[in-house]
Amino acid sequence: MFKLKDHVIYPGHGVALVEEIIKKVVAGATIEFLKLTFVFKDMTILVPLYNAQSIGIRYPCPEREVEAILKELLQRPEKKLAGVDFTPSGWNRRHRDYQIKILSGNLLEITKIYRDLMYVAQQKDLSFGERAVLQTTEDLVVQEIQIVRNDKRENVMQELRNPFKRFEFHDRSFLQQESPSL
Repeated sequence: MFKLKDHVIYPGHGVALVEEIIKKVVAGATIEFLKLTFVFKDMTILVPLYNAQSIGIRYPCPEREVEAILKELLQRPEKKLAGVDFTPSGWNRRHRDYQIKILSGNLLEITKIYRDLMYVAQQKDLSFGERAVLQTTEDLVVQEIQIVRNDKRENVMQELRNPFKRFEFHDRSFLQQESPSL
């Protein structure tokens, strides 16, 4: 399935490189592990090879999917924002849904979260939690597109944020701050 030096996507964490395939004896059984080194953060993990698929580790999407992702940013949110519950309990529900989608590793779903939060930022100042989810989704989308296109982070960030430049935001601070480039 995965080979040495392959780039893979680890759901919720981003792009990693398969550094080694290691055999270890655990409880008397020999198990193969993928040694994954994350490309954009200082982290290395071992994942049992038999568990890689159930975790959701996958190859980066093809270029044509990147184009579909960027077109998705031009779409209106699926739910009307006028009906969105901006109370703390409403945020808790949305946050739980967002985390499930982020951990699925589905790039389209992650992009939709990003787009929706960018639209929410037009209506109100984002809470700390909303800004954190926005930052996470932006990082995950940028990392994958950066690897697929072999492009600079700044170029991908600009392309991702361009559809929203025409809007007036209540909270512009997240647009000015640069994501940490690792």
